[in-house]
Formats: sequence, structure tokens, C-alpha cells
Amino acid sequence: MSHNALLLSRRAAAVPQGVASATPLFAARAENAEMWDADGGRYIDFAGGIAVLNVGHRHPRVIAAVRDQLDRYTHTAFQVAAYEPYVELCERLNALAPFAGPAKTILFTTGAEAVENAVKIARAATGRPGVIAFGGGFHGRTLLTMAMTGKVLPYKRSFGPLPGEVFHLPFPIAHYGVSVEDSLRALSLLFAADIEPSRVAAIVVEPVQGEGGFHMASPELLAALRRFCDEHGILLIADEVQTGFARTGRMFGIEHGGIEPDLMTVAKSLAGGFPLSGVIGRADIMDAAQPGGLGGTYAGSPVACAAALAVLDVIEEEGLIERANALGDRLRATLEAFAGRNDLLPIGHVRGPGAMVAFDLLAARGSDEPDGAAAKRVTARALELGLVLLSCGIHGETVRLLMPLTASDELVDEGMAILEKALSAL
Repeated sequence: MSHNALLLSRRAAAVPQGVASATPLFAARAENAEMWDADGGRYIDFAGGIAVLNVGHRHPRVIAAVRDQLDRYTHTAFQVAAYEPYVELCERLNALAPFAGPAKTILFTTGAEAVENAVKIARAATGRPGVIAFGGGFHGRTLLTMAMTGKVLPYKRSFGPLPGEVFHLPFPIAHYGVSVEDSLRALSLLFAADIEPSRVAAIVVEPVQGEGGFHMASPELLAALRRFCDEHGILLIADEVQTGFARTGRMFGIEHGGIEPDLMTVAKSLAGGFPLSGVIGRADIMDAAQPGGLGGTYAGSPVACAAALAVLDVIEEEGLIERANALGDRLRATLEAFAGRNDLLPIGHVRGPGAMVAFDLLAARGSDEPDGAAAKRVTARALELGLVLLSCGIHGETVRLLMPLTASDELVDEGMAILEKALSAL
């Protein structure tokens, strides 16, 4: 029995099925955009730890910063004895915030924590309970964020009842037949039928839906949401957990929309693989919660803060925003060429800003009918050939590309050649 197979057997006996793994691999080593499993097999990583590794596995700057912090202290709890890396990171994030005026930041550990606390802050600031999110959105697996998530399977089934005062709007997706006008009509109907605007604390939107299928919120939609929020005293929260830190060709995905949010949630690629998240918001809003109302024992770990400071340096010094745009152009051109070929499985709807790129497997060439089963076969075949890919989307039809922005062109081309084989072998 291989080492991978043995570990898989041990996993099945020791770990509940509720935590699923996209592949049967057990990682033994990783560098930049490559991984090696427990049996020594090499894989090109186009998953990036689910959009966590914009600066790659074990970036030398990140590792050096972490080692230096380990030599100083690993934990005090910020609520007991504060420390400079937390404050310095908040200062840098405040300076990067894509809105005018003073900003403040609070740090947590996971993306779900960030989203949940953004809602807490919005409720404290407005004195209102209601939250509006979008179908297809993903915001986490805590009870509140699960209620906000717009996908039943696998996230909601058997976990109810869910918190009340959470409502969903259809997200505009042209090939699903949903327009911006449809979404805005649904919002007006929601205000008339389910909750009055004066009871809504926040509207939460992903600038690009991640788990929902890499669908981008258009400037038209975001401008309309901004107007609604301003008109009714509602706070607009941009969930940047997956879209932040250069992935979309901007520091934050919301910058593509031409509007300013009131609050932002960040996580994933913030700390280069170390668990860290945060809420960045307008200073007056962020101070709404009373002392002691926010925080967490491990929130804003000094080790993770040190990693995050190094990540921000790498993004700037290595030009990763520009790299994301160049990489995205390369990926989309290759995928559009694949879409035009008759010897590959039918794919379409190539999309995504920067290097947040995806495409759909379709039931037939020229059709918009999704084929989730084909997407599953493609990712499985790619893995057999040495490429780690993830699928997503409401119907599981979307294949997303999330390789580190530090991956070389040569490695990216090698990965795309494997994808081509996976699309042709089925």
C-alpha cells in the first residue's frame, strides 16, 4: 500500500466525512506553485490552497519573517498584551483601504470570522438586524455566515434552523438569464414584502463570487447597491476574502467596480498560508462596537501578522498586481483557444478579472447548459496527470484557476498543457 493510500485509510477512520478533501493527496512538500505528495509525486498547483497562496508556497520573505517572529514570541492574546505586528499590519491595511477618509482594521483568524464580525459591526453601527446577501455567494460555515451563503449543498443541509433576518437576492449572471435589472427588482420586492429598508444593517456582496462560480459583480450592480445603501442608511460590505491582495489585478476586487464600500472583509492570501483575517472599515463605523465586544483568543496571531507584513512587501516589490493582469491575459487567451476547438470537451464562459480565471464545462458546444459531471471528470483526470484543479459553481460546472501569482510562465504553460490533455481525454 502506498503512503498516500495508507494515510487515506487513517483519515477515513479518524476524521469525520463532513470535512471533505478535493483530492486524495497528502502533501509532503511544496515550493511556490508545485507540491509533492507523500509518495513523492509532483503536482502543479492551480488551486493555491483555495486562493490562499497568491505569493506561493513558502515564499522566502514570508518564511524569514515568520522565523524572526518565532524567535520573539508566538502568542500573548492581543486582548491581554498587545503587540506591534498587529498594529503595524492594521496601519498598512488602513492605508490600502479603497475608500476615502480614515480607516480602522480589526484582525481575526478565518474568513467566516471576518464576515460574521463585519455583520456585528454593521448591526452595532446602525442599530438594525437585517442582512442582505446574494444567491450563489459563499461567506463561511458558521451559523450566521452559513445563513448568508447562497448554496444549499453541501453547506446548509441538515444544519438548520438558521438565523433569521438574512435575505437573498439573485446574483446577475447573463447565461443563467439573470440581469442587473432582475436583481434590483428583487431588492425592491424584498423591501416591500419581507423587510423594510430601515431594518437592514448591511448588504454583503463578493466583488467576484468565488464558490458561486467566479461571476463578477458589474459596476452597474455595485453602483445601484451603493445608491440604495446611501438612500436608506444601509452599510455596504465587500467580502474580499477570496478577491483580495492582487488576485483580480487590483489590490482589492471592489476597485473594479468604481464604488467605495463601508466595510471590507479580508482573509485567505493576506498571510501567505498562515491563518489570518480582518475587517477594514470606515473609522467611525468600526468604533461602533463596545470594548470587549470584538476579538478572539487567537485573533491576529503575531506569527500570522509577521507573515502578512511580508506578503504586502512581496506584492509591492514583485509587482504582483501587474503580474496578475499579465497572467490572466495569458490564461484567458489559452482558454478561449480551447473553447474554439472541436477536439476538446465543450467549454465556454471564460471569465474573471486579473488572475481569478474560470470557465464552464457545457453539455454541448454552443449551449449554456452546465455539465457538472464533466467538470468533475476533468479535475480528476488533471490530477492523474499532475495538475491540481478545483471546481465550483451552483451546478459544479465551473473549473477555476488559482495558481500562485509567483508561478513562472513556463510552469503555467506546463499546467495548461495538462489541462488541455484532461479536456481531450474524456
